Amino acid sequence: MLEHKRIWLLAGLASCLALAGCGGQKKTTLSQRGTGTSSEPDKVLFDRAVADIQHSRYAEARLTLQTLINTYPDSEYLAKAKLGVADSYYKEGGTPGYTQAVAEYQDFITFFPFLDEASYAQMQIGMTHYHRMEKPDRDRNEAIEAESAFQTYLQKYPNSELTAEVEQRLRDVQEVLAEGDFRVAYFYYLRHVDRASAARLIELVNRYPLYSEADRANWMLGSIYERSEHNEIAGQYYTRIVKDYPLSPLASGAKDKLVKFGVPVPQPDPTSMARMQKEQDTARARGNLLMRPVTALVKTGPDVRMAARVGAPTLTPEDSDNTDTLTPGGSLTVGASVGSSAAGGSATGAYVETVTPGSSTSIVPSTSGATGATASGSAGSAAGDATSGTAAPAGDAASSGDAATPATSSNPASQNTDPKNESSSKKKKGVRKVLPF
Repeated sequence: MLEHKRIWLLAGLASCLALAGCGGQKKTTLSQRGTGTSSEPDKVLFDRAVADIQHSRYAEARLTLQTLINTYPDSEYLAKAKLGVADSYYKEGGTPGYTQAVAEYQDFITFFPFLDEASYAQMQIGMTHYHRMEKPDRDRNEAIEAESAFQTYLQKYPNSELTAEVEQRLRDVQEVLAEGDFRVAYFYYLRHVDRASAARLIELVNRYPLYSEADRANWMLGSIYERSEHNEIAGQYYTRIVKDYPLSPLASGAKDKLVKFGVPVPQPDPTSMARMQKEQDTARARGNLLMRPVTALVKTGPDVRMAARVGAPTLTPEDSDNTDTLTPGGSLTVGASVGSSAAGGSATGAYVETVTPGSSTSIVPSTSGATGATASGSAGSAAGDATSGTAAPAGDAASSGDAATPATSSNPASQNTDPKNESSSKKKKGVRKVLPF
């Protein structure tokens, strides 16, 4: 009997020890979790801010991230917190949000230039401007800023994992910029204002060869030189169509022009042939014809569906120093890079002031070694050195970038003494709105 009692007592004692052991282990685990949480408060703040951003609580997220940055300056989450502040502004959007996002991303690159996230911040600067781009016939400042940011990215981080995405974004931006120049050039081309048209077309074909209408721009340049009786220069642009745009519907007509001028017809460039073939095989989104008028009214951004999908975009920034200048004789010299006209500067006003539709113009090539054109009026002559590709500025107005009026001109039509007949280009300086055509 006593033996049975001892057995039951031992069994009960063993059960109590087992329960005590389990309870002790559970208490130790909770203690460890509590200790881990209290020792990493910066991580708790960061995780809370990330959750707020995911749920569109941007103000609360920025407050939490700023608390982390100010309270734990040596935290391993400091860089991520600063990048999170920029991302919160970017995701919030709107003019204030995008403006502040650019400043925050630039600060991140300044403080952490060697982190891998610096390339992401540079791409986001470009994307901020990308989302604020206007249509081709409107203000182009955001498009120019986006182009510059993406070019900087590709020059600084050519081997990044985001390179392919940035290249495509840059092709989209350059399509918009080229389209804006093409519309202005086409407007003048239809009215035979060859100087204004050729200036923009030369810049366009040299700077944006991947533009969807680059073959057409080359054809227009050839036509301008042809009707000004400079077939040797026209042949160069027709040759470019045959060589660099062999699958263009204008290629056969360009070959006929070359045969007519007695210029050898070149063989298509294999690289250009392969690129155009890939472009034709690329599937592109198509808009609904019925909804297109409604979409045009609602959507403020540009349509980039026709942007190139293959080929290296232009990485050279615009040369703002090489601008259009007027000479006292009513002449205009256009260098190889017409920076002011491409950037929406005051060159447009200068063209309108000195060129009258219907007047005879002469387009002659520049002999400075760079691709260029010198346009002179029928009664005017260049006062500058036309063979050097430069022209003497007409006072301070031409060199300062304002809409310039020549000091003297042999063309009475270019002199406007009546203030009522003053060109509206000065009154509308900076406006890029283009009339429909």
